[in-house]
Formats: sequence, structure tokens, C-alpha cells
Amino acid sequence: MTTTHSTGSARQMWAGGLTVFGAVMLGITGLVGIFRGIMAIAEDDVFLTTANYVFEFDLTSWGWIHLILGIVAVVVSFGLYTAATWARVAGVGIAALVIIANFLSLPYYPAWSILMIAMSAVIIWALCTVRRDDTALH
Repeated sequence: MTTTHSTGSARQMWAGGLTVFGAVMLGITGLVGIFRGIMAIAEDDVFLTTANYVFEFDLTSWGWIHLILGIVAVVVSFGLYTAATWARVAGVGIAALVIIANFLSLPYYPAWSILMIAMSAVIIWALCTVRRDDTALH
């Protein structure tokens, strides 16, 4: 027999664990974004361009977008380890921006973009569900 308290507690445990997971993944995603941005700014031949895509940006512009998002994501990931409210709010914002940026990058890297969109959605859920006193690292 499951009570509301134990169901809520289990949900908070999942959210706490996923918040730590989100902090780690946001840090890794930020580092990858930084490297991806540097590669794009340097106009490396790693990126494939597709013709006639609706959201067409210069590769250097995409590089700066990913570089800035990456730096902010790394900073926010450190704040998530303490479950700071500012970091949770910023984490939701960064994850939403990561979803948008990866949606716009779908023609270039579809599998990676879909994976990042799904992970960001889970991170948003965790950051919106967890309470400050339920995180594993607090």
C-alpha cells in the first residue's frame, strides 16, 4: 500500500538524484559546447553544412552561441551542486536554450541533437521538482 507521503518521497529522491545527474551533465554539456564553439569559430571542417535550411546562420555565429552557452552551463552546474535557487532557475533556462539550439542544429547532427533535447527535458523536470533539502550533495 503506497501512501501519498512515500510516493512524494520517492519522487523527491528521484528528483534529487536527477538534479545531481543534471549538474554533472550540464557541466559536461557545457564543456562540449565550449569545444564545439571553438571548433566552429575556428571554422574547422568538422561541421557539415546542409543547403536550404530555414534557420541558416553563419558557422561562426553558431560557434559563439555554443561557446557562450557552454561557459554559462559550466558555471550553473557548479551552483547546482549546492541546490542554490539561482542555479536551479538558471539551469532550467540554460536547458531550455540547449533544447532550442539543438532543435536548430537538427540537420547538422540529428542523433546528437535529439539526445540533447531529451536529456535537457529530464534535467528541466528534475530542477523543477526537487526541493533544496532533498539533493544528494546538500
